Amino acid sequence: MTEAYGEAWYWDKRYEREAAEGGAPFDWYQKYPSLAPLLRLYVPPHHRVLVVGCGNSAFSEGMVDDGYRDVVNVDISSVVIEAMQKKYSGNPHLKYMRMDVRDMSAFQKGSFNAVVDKGTLDSLLCGHNSRENAAKMLEEVGRYITYGAPNYRLRLMRESRSWTIRLHVIEKLRLEERYERQTRELTSPISLDGCGSSVEKLLGKNSDVHYIYVCIKDDSQVTGLRRESAIEGNAEHELAI
Repeated sequence: MTEAYGEAWYWDKRYEREAAEGGAPFDWYQKYPSLAPLLRLYVPPHHRVLVVGCGNSAFSEGMVDDGYRDVVNVDISSVVIEAMQKKYSGNPHLKYMRMDVRDMSAFQKGSFNAVVDKGTLDSLLCGHNSRENAAKMLEEVGRYITYGAPNYRLRLMRESRSWTIRLHVIEKLRLEERYERQTRELTSPISLDGCGSSVEKLLGKNSDVHYIYVCIKDDSQVTGLRRESAIEGNAEHELAI
């Protein structure tokens, strides 16, 4: 039922079912320890971070355990947000809000230094009106970890906004593997050509990796604001990136 991935009712039903079955945390693609070196490279711990499509992931908890002190999480499902608010009610560094990533106008301009997205764009691209919904999201946020290869994702990102894009890759984890297993240096970006075909030449077709897109606003877009780097997502509301 991937066509319903952009609908709140789908995720409400899914999280209700998972809660009835025990409700263990679930992380799409990668867990925090795998991505921590890259996150620390672009996002200092004192930065205020927004995590979109958070679900019941333990990713943000991992960030706080690693020293981040202001992590705001949003999700379209009121069911999972209520559960996470209850779970982390005693942790002042984690905040949870019900919000649609296609419209985050409730946040004021300059509210965050970085936005993290780990699978939300992919979910929207599986659903109804995928191009329209993806464009709305890309107007709101800007850094992504995704299974979408550069020859599919780069055009979409470049059509939506003007930013500097850096590409990193990380090998897909197997259940029996440790986080330390990584043959390619995670923090070293891969050279990109205009259409992304250079990546396929370097890594080969159907390479078993996840792609991490780091999109940084140009100086011209942040006039009067400090220019800062960040990983995987940056809200459109003139965030200081």
